[in-house]
Amino acid sequence: MKYIVTGGAGFIGSHLVERLLSTKNQVVVIDNLSTGRYQNLKKIKKFKKINFIKADISKKGKWINNFKKADCVFHLAALADIVPSINFPEKYYQSNVTGTLNVLQTCKKFKVKSLVYAASSSCYGIPKKFPTKENEKINTFYPYALTKYLGEELCLHWGKLFGINTISLRLFNVYGTRSRTSGTYGAMFGVFLAQKISKKPYTVVGNGKQTRDFTYVSDVVNAFIVASKSKKKNKVYNVGSGKTVSVKKIIELLGGNEITYIPKRPGEPDCTFANISKIQKDLKWRPRITIEKGIKFLLDDIKYWREAPVWTAKKIEKATEDWFKYLKNE
Repeated sequence: MKYIVTGGAGFIGSHLVERLLSTKNQVVVIDNLSTGRYQNLKKIKKFKKINFIKADISKKGKWINNFKKADCVFHLAALADIVPSINFPEKYYQSNVTGTLNVLQTCKKFKVKSLVYAASSSCYGIPKKFPTKENEKINTFYPYALTKYLGEELCLHWGKLFGINTISLRLFNVYGTRSRTSGTYGAMFGVFLAQKISKKPYTVVGNGKQTRDFTYVSDVVNAFIVASKSKKKNKVYNVGSGKTVSVKKIIELLGGNEITYIPKRPGEPDCTFANISKIQKDLKWRPRITIEKGIKFLLDDIKYWREAPVWTAKKIEKATEDWFKYLKNE
Protein backbone atom coordinates (compact mmCIF):
# COMPACT_ATOMS: atom_id res chain seq x y z
CA MET A 1 0.00 0.00 0.00
CA LYS A 2 1.13 3.55 -0.71
CA TYR A 3 0.27 6.20 1.85
CA ILE A 4 0.68 9.97 1.87
CA VAL A 5 1.09 11.63 5.27
CA THR A 6 0.98 15.42 5.25
CA GLY A 7 2.52 16.82 8.42
CA GLY A 8 4.37 13.53 8.80
CA ALA A 9 7.32 15.09 10.65
CA GLY A 10 5.04 16.45 13.35
CA PHE A 11 4.02 15.01 16.70
CA ILE A 12 1.15 12.73 15.67
CA GLY A 13 2.26 12.42 12.06
CA SER A 14 5.67 10.95 12.89
CA HIS A 15 4.10 8.27 15.10
CA LEU A 16 1.66 7.44 12.31
CA VAL A 17 4.47 7.22 9.74
CA GLU A 18 6.43 4.89 12.00
CA ARG A 19 3.41 2.60 12.39
CA LEU A 20 2.71 2.50 8.65
CA LEU A 21 6.33 1.67 7.85
CA SER A 22 6.45 -1.09 10.46
CA THR A 23 3.96 -3.05 8.34
CA LYS A 24 6.07 -2.63 5.18
CA ASN A 25 3.96 0.03 3.48
CA GLN A 26 5.34 2.69 1.15
CA VAL A 27 5.02 6.11 2.80
CA VAL A 28 5.48 9.61 1.40
CA VAL A 29 5.90 12.30 4.06
CA ILE A 30 5.11 15.88 3.05
CA ASP A 31 6.05 18.52 5.62
CA ASN A 32 7.34 22.09 5.45
CA LEU A 33 8.98 21.70 8.89
CA SER A 34 7.36 24.87 10.24
CA THR A 35 6.36 22.91 13.35
CA GLY A 36 7.49 19.39 12.44
CA ARG A 37 11.08 18.31 13.04
CA TYR A 38 13.56 16.00 11.32
CA GLN A 39 14.35 14.62 14.78
CA ASN A 40 10.86 13.13 14.95
CA LEU A 41 11.72 10.89 12.01
CA LYS A 42 15.17 9.78 13.13
CA LYS A 43 13.91 6.40 14.34
CA ILE A 44 12.58 5.49 10.91
CA LYS A 45 15.67 6.19 8.80
CA LYS A 46 16.25 2.43 8.69
CA PHE A 47 13.14 1.99 6.57
CA LYS A 48 13.76 2.07 2.84
CA LYS A 49 10.13 2.64 1.82
CA ILE A 50 9.92 6.26 2.96
CA ASN A 51 10.17 9.35 0.82
CA PHE A 52 10.42 12.71 2.58
CA ILE A 53 9.31 15.81 0.66
CA LYS A 54 9.90 19.23 2.18
CA ALA A 55 7.06 21.29 0.77
CA ASP A 56 4.27 23.69 1.68
CA ILE A 57 0.89 22.21 0.73
CA SER A 58 -0.72 25.65 0.75
CA LYS A 59 1.22 26.32 -2.45
CA LYS A 60 1.07 24.32 -5.65
CA GLY A 61 4.29 22.52 -6.46
CA LYS A 62 6.02 19.30 -7.44
CA TRP A 63 4.83 17.64 -4.22
CA ILE A 64 1.54 17.02 -6.01
CA ASN A 65 3.10 14.37 -8.25
CA ASN A 66 3.71 12.09 -5.27
CA PHE A 67 -0.04 11.42 -4.99
CA LYS A 68 0.06 9.29 -8.13
CA LYS A 69 -1.06 5.72 -7.32
CA ALA A 70 -1.55 6.54 -3.64
CA ASP A 71 -4.08 4.35 -1.83
CA CYS A 72 -4.84 6.70 1.06
CA VAL A 73 -3.96 10.19 2.27
CA PHE A 74 -3.64 11.06 5.96
CA HIS A 75 -3.99 14.82 6.12
CA LEU A 76 -2.45 16.12 9.36
CA ALA A 77 -0.54 19.19 8.14
CA ALA A 78 -1.85 22.35 9.83
CA LEU A 79 -0.96 25.34 11.96
CA ALA A 80 -2.12 24.95 15.55
CA ASP A 81 -2.69 27.07 18.69
CA ILE A 82 -5.27 29.75 19.40
CA VAL A 83 -3.34 32.96 20.08
CA PRO A 84 -1.16 32.90 16.95
CA SER A 85 -4.32 32.33 14.90
CA ILE A 86 -5.77 35.53 16.35
CA ASN A 87 -2.66 37.47 15.41
CA PHE A 88 -2.23 35.86 11.99
CA PRO A 89 -5.66 34.68 10.75
CA GLU A 90 -4.68 34.91 7.08
CA LYS A 91 -1.70 32.64 7.67
CA TYR A 92 -3.92 30.07 9.37
CA TYR A 93 -6.48 30.24 6.57
CA GLN A 94 -3.78 29.72 3.98
CA SER A 95 -2.33 26.71 5.77
CA ASN A 96 -5.44 25.01 7.13
CA VAL A 97 -8.02 25.82 4.47
CA THR A 98 -6.16 26.51 1.23
CA GLY A 99 -3.70 23.71 2.08
CA THR A 100 -6.58 21.29 2.61
CA LEU A 101 -8.21 22.35 -0.64
CA ASN A 102 -4.96 21.71 -2.51
CA VAL A 103 -4.70 18.24 -1.00
CA LEU A 104 -8.29 17.45 -1.96
CA GLN A 105 -7.85 18.71 -5.51
CA THR A 106 -4.75 16.53 -5.82
CA CYS A 107 -6.67 13.51 -4.50
CA LYS A 108 -9.32 14.17 -7.13
CA LYS A 109 -6.72 14.52 -9.88
CA PHE A 110 -5.04 11.20 -9.12
CA LYS A 111 -8.23 9.37 -8.08
CA VAL A 112 -7.02 8.62 -4.54
CA LYS A 113 -9.41 6.13 -2.93
CA SER A 114 -9.60 7.48 0.62
CA LEU A 115 -8.61 10.33 2.92
CA VAL A 116 -8.47 10.61 6.71
CA TYR A 117 -8.50 14.17 8.07
CA ALA A 118 -7.14 15.30 11.43
CA ALA A 119 -9.89 17.59 12.70
CA SER A 120 -10.06 19.35 16.06
CA SER A 121 -12.45 19.16 18.99
CA SER A 122 -11.96 22.93 19.29
CA CYS A 123 -14.86 23.22 16.85
CA TYR A 124 -17.21 22.67 19.83
CA GLY A 125 -15.97 25.79 21.62
CA ILE A 126 -17.40 25.58 25.13
CA PRO A 127 -19.86 22.66 24.87
CA LYS A 128 -23.09 22.60 26.86
CA LYS A 129 -23.26 18.81 27.13
CA PHE A 130 -20.77 16.25 28.46
CA PRO A 131 -19.59 13.88 27.28
CA THR A 132 -19.76 15.77 23.99
CA LYS A 133 -21.24 14.03 20.94
CA GLU A 134 -20.42 14.70 17.29
CA ASN A 135 -23.79 16.42 16.80
CA GLU A 136 -23.06 19.05 19.46
CA LYS A 137 -23.47 22.64 18.22
CA ILE A 138 -20.41 23.97 16.40
CA ASN A 139 -18.95 27.12 17.97
CA THR A 140 -15.70 28.13 16.28
CA PHE A 141 -14.84 31.21 18.32
CA TYR A 142 -11.21 31.61 17.25
CA PRO A 143 -9.56 31.48 13.79
CA TYR A 144 -7.73 28.22 14.54
CA ALA A 145 -10.96 26.37 15.34
CA LEU A 146 -12.71 27.94 12.35
CA THR A 147 -10.00 27.00 9.85
CA LYS A 148 -9.81 23.41 11.10
CA TYR A 149 -13.60 23.10 10.86
CA LEU A 150 -13.64 24.61 7.37
CA GLY A 151 -11.03 22.02 6.40
CA GLU A 152 -13.31 19.28 7.70
CA GLU A 153 -16.27 20.62 5.74
CA LEU A 154 -14.18 20.73 2.56
CA CYS A 155 -13.09 17.12 3.07
CA LEU A 156 -16.65 15.89 3.58
CA HIS A 157 -17.94 17.89 0.61
CA TRP A 158 -15.20 16.70 -1.75
CA GLY A 159 -15.73 13.18 -0.45
CA LYS A 160 -19.40 13.17 -1.39
CA LEU A 161 -18.99 15.03 -4.68
CA PHE A 162 -15.97 13.19 -6.05
CA GLY A 163 -16.29 9.77 -4.46
CA ILE A 164 -13.34 9.98 -2.04
CA ASN A 165 -13.93 7.80 1.03
CA THR A 166 -13.45 10.48 3.67
CA ILE A 167 -13.36 10.21 7.46
CA SER A 168 -12.74 13.16 9.77
CA LEU A 169 -11.37 12.52 13.25
CA ARG A 170 -11.98 15.23 15.84
CA LEU A 171 -9.04 14.86 18.20
CA PHE A 172 -9.23 15.63 21.92
CA ASN A 173 -6.09 16.72 23.82
CA VAL A 174 -3.52 14.36 22.34
CA TYR A 175 -0.33 13.82 24.36
CA GLY A 176 2.72 11.60 24.17
CA THR A 177 6.38 11.49 23.21
CA ARG A 178 7.44 14.03 20.55
CA SER A 179 4.64 16.40 21.56
CA ARG A 180 5.27 20.04 20.69
CA THR A 181 6.94 22.12 23.37
CA SER A 182 6.59 25.46 21.61
CA GLY A 183 3.49 27.58 22.02
CA THR A 184 2.05 28.57 25.38
CA TYR A 185 -1.43 27.49 24.41
CA GLY A 186 -0.70 24.18 22.76
CA ALA A 187 1.17 21.26 24.21
CA MET A 188 0.55 21.34 27.94
CA PHE A 189 2.54 18.17 28.54
CA GLY A 190 5.46 19.49 26.53
CA VAL A 191 5.49 22.70 28.56
CA PHE A 192 5.24 20.83 31.88
CA LEU A 193 7.98 18.36 30.99
CA ALA A 194 10.33 21.14 29.88
CA GLN A 195 9.65 22.91 33.17
CA LYS A 196 10.19 19.69 35.12
CA ILE A 197 13.60 19.07 33.55
CA SER A 198 14.70 22.69 34.11
CA LYS A 199 13.29 22.63 37.64
CA LYS A 200 11.05 25.59 36.90
CA PRO A 201 7.59 25.92 38.49
CA TYR A 202 4.70 24.35 36.61
CA THR A 203 2.53 27.12 35.12
CA VAL A 204 -1.08 26.24 35.89
CA VAL A 205 -3.86 28.22 34.28
CA GLY A 206 -6.67 29.12 36.69
CA ASN A 207 -7.01 26.86 39.74
CA GLY A 208 -5.98 23.65 38.01
CA LYS A 209 -9.33 22.00 38.67
CA GLN A 210 -10.32 22.16 35.01
CA THR A 211 -10.51 18.72 33.42
CA ARG A 212 -9.40 17.45 30.03
CA ASP A 213 -9.90 14.34 27.93
CA PHE A 214 -6.28 13.34 27.36
CA THR A 215 -5.65 10.76 24.65
CA TYR A 216 -2.31 9.01 24.23
CA VAL A 217 -0.76 9.33 20.78
CA SER A 218 -0.60 5.58 20.07
CA ASP A 219 -4.37 5.34 20.59
CA VAL A 220 -4.84 8.23 18.16
CA VAL A 221 -2.63 6.51 15.59
CA ASN A 222 -4.75 3.38 15.95
CA ALA A 223 -7.82 5.48 15.19
CA PHE A 224 -6.23 6.76 11.97
CA ILE A 225 -5.31 3.23 10.91
CA VAL A 226 -8.76 1.71 11.50
CA ALA A 227 -10.39 4.72 9.82
CA SER A 228 -8.27 4.20 6.71
CA LYS A 229 -9.38 0.57 6.50
CA SER A 230 -13.04 1.22 7.16
CA LYS A 231 -15.75 1.05 4.51
CA LYS A 232 -17.54 3.97 6.17
CA LYS A 233 -17.75 7.07 4.01
CA ASN A 234 -17.97 10.77 4.83
CA LYS A 235 -18.20 10.28 8.58
CA VAL A 236 -17.07 12.38 11.56
CA TYR A 237 -15.81 10.74 14.76
CA ASN A 238 -14.61 11.99 18.12
CA VAL A 239 -11.28 10.53 19.20
CA GLY A 240 -10.73 10.74 22.94
CA SER A 241 -10.15 8.63 26.01
CA GLY A 242 -13.79 8.81 27.08
CA LYS A 243 -12.57 10.00 30.48
CA THR A 244 -11.46 13.26 32.07
CA VAL A 245 -8.64 14.12 34.43
CA SER A 246 -7.79 17.39 36.15
CA VAL A 247 -4.68 19.44 35.46
CA LYS A 248 -3.78 19.10 39.15
CA LYS A 249 -3.88 15.32 38.81
CA ILE A 250 -1.50 15.53 35.84
CA ILE A 251 1.00 17.49 37.93
CA GLU A 252 0.65 14.99 40.75
CA LEU A 253 1.50 12.16 38.34
CA LEU A 254 4.44 14.07 36.85
CA GLY A 255 5.80 14.82 40.32
CA GLY A 256 8.28 17.38 41.61
CA ASN A 257 8.46 21.15 41.09
CA GLU A 258 6.43 23.95 42.59
CA ILE A 259 3.33 25.43 40.97
CA THR A 260 2.77 28.96 39.69
CA TYR A 261 -0.85 29.89 39.06
CA ILE A 262 -1.67 32.30 36.23
CA PRO A 263 -5.01 33.90 35.25
CA LYS A 264 -7.58 31.77 33.50
CA ARG A 265 -7.84 32.58 29.81
CA PRO A 266 -11.22 33.60 28.36
CA GLY A 267 -12.82 31.31 25.82
CA GLU A 268 -11.30 28.13 27.24
CA PRO A 269 -13.64 25.37 28.44
CA ASP A 270 -13.47 24.12 32.02
CA CYS A 271 -13.93 20.63 30.68
CA THR A 272 -13.30 18.63 27.52
CA PHE A 273 -14.89 15.21 27.48
CA ALA A 274 -15.44 13.17 24.31
CA ASN A 275 -18.38 10.88 23.76
CA ILE A 276 -16.67 8.09 21.80
CA SER A 277 -19.61 5.70 21.46
CA LYS A 278 -19.91 6.37 17.72
CA ILE A 279 -16.33 5.41 16.83
CA GLN A 280 -16.48 2.45 19.20
CA LYS A 281 -19.59 1.16 17.43
CA ASP A 282 -18.67 1.93 13.80
CA LEU A 283 -14.92 1.33 13.76
CA LYS A 284 -14.52 -0.98 16.76
CA TRP A 285 -11.89 1.39 18.12
CA ARG A 286 -11.23 2.01 21.79
CA PRO A 287 -8.46 3.73 23.75
CA ARG A 288 -6.04 1.42 25.55
CA ILE A 289 -3.51 3.65 27.34
CA THR A 290 -4.50 4.98 30.76
CA ILE A 291 -3.31 8.40 31.86
CA GLU A 292 -1.02 6.77 34.45
CA LYS A 293 0.59 4.53 31.83
CA GLY A 294 0.87 7.35 29.29
CA ILE A 295 2.67 9.64 31.72
CA LYS A 296 5.03 6.80 32.63
CA PHE A 297 5.92 6.52 28.92
CA LEU A 298 6.66 10.24 28.88
CA LEU A 299 8.88 10.12 31.94
CA ASP A 300 10.74 7.07 30.60
CA ASP A 301 11.51 9.08 27.46
CA ILE A 302 12.47 12.22 29.34
CA LYS A 303 15.89 12.53 27.66
CA TYR A 304 14.04 13.65 24.54
CA TRP A 305 12.71 16.69 26.39
CA ARG A 306 16.12 18.04 27.35
CA GLU A 307 16.15 19.95 24.08
CA ALA A 308 12.79 21.55 24.84
CA PRO A 309 12.47 25.33 25.28
CA VAL A 310 11.22 26.32 28.72
CA TRP A 311 8.06 28.38 28.96
CA THR A 312 8.38 30.29 32.21
CA ALA A 313 5.49 31.85 34.08
CA LYS A 314 6.63 35.29 32.90
CA LYS A 315 6.42 34.30 29.23
CA ILE A 316 3.03 32.67 29.63
CA GLU A 317 1.63 35.60 31.60
CA LYS A 318 2.77 37.96 28.82
CA ALA A 319 0.95 35.86 26.20
CA THR A 320 -2.14 35.77 28.42
CA GLU A 321 -2.07 39.56 28.76
CA ASP A 322 -1.90 39.88 24.97
CA TRP A 323 -4.98 37.67 24.69
CA PHE A 324 -6.94 39.80 27.18
CA LYS A 325 -5.92 42.98 25.33
CA TYR A 326 -7.10 41.52 22.05
CA LEU A 327 -10.50 40.59 23.45
CA LYS A 328 -10.87 44.00 25.11
CA ASN A 329 -10.13 45.78 21.83
CA GLU A 330 -12.71 43.64 20.06
